[in-house]
Amino acid sequence: MTSALQIARSGLDALDQKMRVISNNLANVNTTGFKRDRANFETLMYQNERQAGAPSAADSQYATGLGTGTGVRVAGTERVHSQGALGQTGNALDLGIEGAGFFTIKLPDGTSAYTRDGSFKLDSTGRLVTGSGDKLDPEITIPDGATSITIAPNGIVSAVVSGTTAPTDLGQITIARFINPAGLQPIGGNLYAETAASAAPQTGEPGVAGAGSIRQGSLEGSNVSTVQELVDMIETQRAYEVNAKVISAADEMQKYVNQSV
Repeated sequence: MTSALQIARSGLDALDQKMRVISNNLANVNTTGFKRDRANFETLMYQNERQAGAPSAADSQYATGLGTGTGVRVAGTERVHSQGALGQTGNALDLGIEGAGFFTIKLPDGTSAYTRDGSFKLDSTGRLVTGSGDKLDPEITIPDGATSITIAPNGIVSAVVSGTTAPTDLGQITIARFINPAGLQPIGGNLYAETAASAAPQTGEPGVAGAGSIRQGSLEGSNVSTVQELVDMIETQRAYEVNAKVISAADEMQKYVNQSV
């Protein structure tokens, strides 16, 4: 039989995991494009000593059963992909997504990753890259000496190239959408990887078929609410203390039985 000590210990473990989730959310409150995580709890298996509806006499039955829970665990962490606030930066290469979707990034090993962090830079060849040097996919190259770089809401990139007066189209940035973005796997560096749960990306023109539009000169902030996270932290701390008191009380009860019986 599961004791109160074991049940309370499961509560401590689950609440410790929730506190780590809250801590990570607060640590990333200023991370561009960060999406907060939420810990989901579920009960462990019940120990049923008497089934509801079992006969209690020849012509009667129990209206309720007799069962004891065995504790709790974290069933999973769910990423909340709500829109973060778009803040103006004035940098022509800073791009925010207003709506659903991700920028596609080509990693050095040839695989693709996805991000909401649109703080792009130019590498030595003029290509748009992340702060870590990973290329935007499809590649966009800004010619040397180009001025008046413009990125339209539909992703069309244009600039005034040296020797011309009219803007020249340099390519189009696409947006990748997922049926289940919560199923993406975070791999660090503000990047996500595709999984079987997220399904394959649907890539297309920004602002079309549910894809978000691009906002030049803006970056999306995290969707973490500091006030909400602090409230959750206080609630988690109080629940942790209560479970610790249950362990102390159960230990005292067992000690009393061992010494008195």
